[in-house]
Amino acid sequence: MKSMNYLLFRRRVKDILASKTMLVLTVVTAAIILLMIAGLYLKSRPILANQPLGQLLFSSRWHPFRGEFGFLAFILGTLWVTGVAVLIAVPLCLLTAIYLSEYAHSRVREWVKPLIDILAGIPSVVYGVWGILVIVPLIKDYVAPFFGSFSTGYSILSGGIVLAIMIFPVIIHVALEILRAVPQEVREASLALGATRWQTIKHVVMRKALPGVAAAIVLGISRAFGETMAVLMVVGNVPKIPGSVLDPAYPLPALIANNYGEMLSIPLYDSALMLAALILLLVILIFNVVSRMILIRVERSIR
Repeated sequence: MKSMNYLLFRRRVKDILASKTMLVLTVVTAAIILLMIAGLYLKSRPILANQPLGQLLFSSRWHPFRGEFGFLAFILGTLWVTGVAVLIAVPLCLLTAIYLSEYAHSRVREWVKPLIDILAGIPSVVYGVWGILVIVPLIKDYVAPFFGSFSTGYSILSGGIVLAIMIFPVIIHVALEILRAVPQEVREASLALGATRWQTIKHVVMRKALPGVAAAIVLGISRAFGETMAVLMVVGNVPKIPGSVLDPAYPLPALIANNYGEMLSIPLYDSALMLAALILLLVILIFNVVSRMILIRVERSIR
């Protein structure tokens, strides 16, 4: 009897230790984002103390030698490139995921999925070189003249195309798994009621998988916001507010990658770059929080 009680006591102690350990690790993992925000804020305090936040965010004047640090052009450049990438990627990725899940033969699916995964493993600098060799000349010689405009090819459209290809694997892979997780019985019930395959996909499968598909899109957008090297190589890096997708831009990640470590002897320059990193982090964080709230409402409406 005593040995039995002792074994039960040991099991309870192990369960408590395991749960507490996992709780601590979970809290540490969640606290990393707060530590990053705190560290970036501390590094950004000199420029925040020197210039009003509104002036920093809504001014496009970027002259570090004169102490002018306006981030508006960089923020808009980030939003432009990300927006173009999402507009290109989302329809193609969703249609690809639907085809692989609902129409493709199992052999086709098994051949295509590894190829999509390979896209995720290609270094971003390779995407950047490919963009310089293929996309930039294409925009310069064919797309811009077609619309009666001039472009060097290093533009928002080039960055958006390269970035869209880079986020293909994220959205396709997650969306495909979500669609495949929809029970087969749901499809069979819809077909038994006389619906066509496309009607079943559109009104039943997609409705059931909508929260997960939206989460896949959010993951892709989050990846797009922070991508640096490939976009830096093809977007032009001109610190001005763009007027069209054929204009060059200067996203925040490119600003940080291009300048951190150089010219930091300029007063407030390092603090300005840390503020750029903080802005980028907060934009991604706010976007994910808002997206999560939308997902919760969508899930409730479906139920």
